[in-house]
Amino acid sequence: MPRARSSDAVVEHRRQEVLRTVIECGEVRIDDLTERFGVSLMTMHRDLDDLARRRLLRKLRGRAAAFPALTMETAKRFREGLHIEYKETLCQAAADEVTAGRTVFLDDSTTLFPLARRLAALESLAVVTNSVEVARLLGAAGEVEVVLLGGRYTEFDSCAGPDTVAALDRTRADVGFVSATAVAGGRLYHPVREFAELKTAALHAANRNVLLVDHSKFGRTATYAYGDVGGYDLIITDGNTPDEEIAAMRACGTTVRCVHVPTTKEQRP
Repeated sequence: MPRARSSDAVVEHRRQEVLRTVIECGEVRIDDLTERFGVSLMTMHRDLDDLARRRLLRKLRGRAAAFPALTMETAKRFREGLHIEYKETLCQAAADEVTAGRTVFLDDSTTLFPLARRLAALESLAVVTNSVEVARLLGAAGEVEVVLLGGRYTEFDSCAGPDTVAALDRTRADVGFVSATAVAGGRLYHPVREFAELKTAALHAANRNVLLVDHSKFGRTATYAYGDVGGYDLIITDGNTPDEEIAAMRACGTTVRCVHVPTTKEQRP
């Protein structure tokens, strides 16, 4: 009996989720998309061909990539706007790691934007970052010294590349905060090599390193592996992270703190 075809609504929903994934990551291997969405390679090629015809993404050899302009214009809608309540709660816990008079590193992860807003209230704080948005958030307050790392400006509204890593190597922070695009079994992954290299360099630039990562990032991989979570002194995640992933991280010798994210019902007065 022939297999029933998916309805147009189901197909369009999947394609929007594929687009969301590509925009969030910037670039994804087609094989990874096929595995992630549980469809055949032929089906994924049809999805990507449709999205490419609509000028929503670029279909390249073996991978799909977001348009630089689209990535920037939709960053808040597709990246900063994802899992807002989780990011806020993780950053609230992370803020306890910082006191006035310290030097802090923040990378360009949108997960850290709420943390930047909280740090703006501290006095005599210096923040080193490769994120133009983090620099804007802190610079507007006028209370924090901001050091923006130079390098190649990217479509993610941040700097990356060898010059950025070299500038980071010349700095020293009391505590560094980063997030991750994908974590599986305690291993860390990123779809863009330059950003994987930057996150590795950040580990050597701070006396204490903290990783903020919500449950949606677990059980995923990307093109470039850059070590495991054992390099971090503390991982802050939420209670929806799978138990096996928490166990794998603790097996790497790091401390894992799970924070409770209030539901909408709990937030009501």
